[in-house]
Amino acid sequence: MFHNSSQFRFWTFNSEEELERMRRTANHDFRKKILESGKHVVDESVFLERHEEDVLFRHYERRLLDLCNTFKPAMPKSVIGTALMYLRRFYMNNSIMEYHPRIIMLTCAYLACKVDEFNVSGSQFVGNLPESPARQIQVLDQILENELLLIQQLNFHLVVHNPYRPMEGLLIDLKTRYPALENPESLRKTADDFLTQAAMTDIGLLFPPSQIALTAILNSASRAGLKMESYLMECFALKEDKESLSKLYDSMRRMKTCIKRYEFPKPEEVMAYKQKLERIHAEFLSNKRKRGFEDDEHVAKEARVSEEEWTDEDLT
Repeated sequence: MFHNSSQFRFWTFNSEEELERMRRTANHDFRKKILESGKHVVDESVFLERHEEDVLFRHYERRLLDLCNTFKPAMPKSVIGTALMYLRRFYMNNSIMEYHPRIIMLTCAYLACKVDEFNVSGSQFVGNLPESPARQIQVLDQILENELLLIQQLNFHLVVHNPYRPMEGLLIDLKTRYPALENPESLRKTADDFLTQAAMTDIGLLFPPSQIALTAILNSASRAGLKMESYLMECFALKEDKESLSKLYDSMRRMKTCIKRYEFPKPEEVMAYKQKLERIHAEFLSNKRKRGFEDDEHVAKEARVSEEEWTDEDLT
């Protein structure tokens, strides 16, 4: 199923370098658009550099994860994974400077609830924000105004294949076909943690969900001091297929390296870059439509509520 999916055909890439090129292009295109629009730019240092965008992305990504983890009623893992993937896909081709992640992250979570059939109403959704009812209605208006933009930027590819179901399948397989492991359930907690960490990186854009799930299981076993090479050899029939086994191990090493390289955004950097971002939106985008520039292809009505009416602190 995965190899016939839009995720495999359009949203699985060969390398981290390819992803970074796309993000640099989005950053460059926004700068070019502003410079060509006739806006007075004293110095290009007013724009966010790519590494600054990355810090802000990781900050808002964690805000999204926090919201999903505390959501009432409890949000299924598949919905959380889908929301995080939507956010990551959106900012592959769009700059944070053009579309503020404060509202895009909420739109990602709201759309993920719909697509994964986690039935919550709009009022229930914004009811999870610690704000007055009037302010919640304003935020919901913004979410609905950005929903079509998000869907368009995802190229209408809304189904996300997460690694959670493959992991459940692997645990069942271990219980039924690998008696050498006495208690496969003991691997679940650490494997779940691995999948959460993986969702905060580009792993889901580089590897199939089944490989991510298998790496989570084997990593959990390794941390518990359990050796499971025989499981790969016997149950996956890789004993004679040295080439496939070598590629699998290489993919696992790349995933683990990706997770080890992850850095939590530093609060002082986040604060500084957020101030730059707010200045960019105030100076260059204040007279533009919420969804982008007037010459964009997105069909949008005028925003009824300005983003400046609520801040990050409204989500805490």
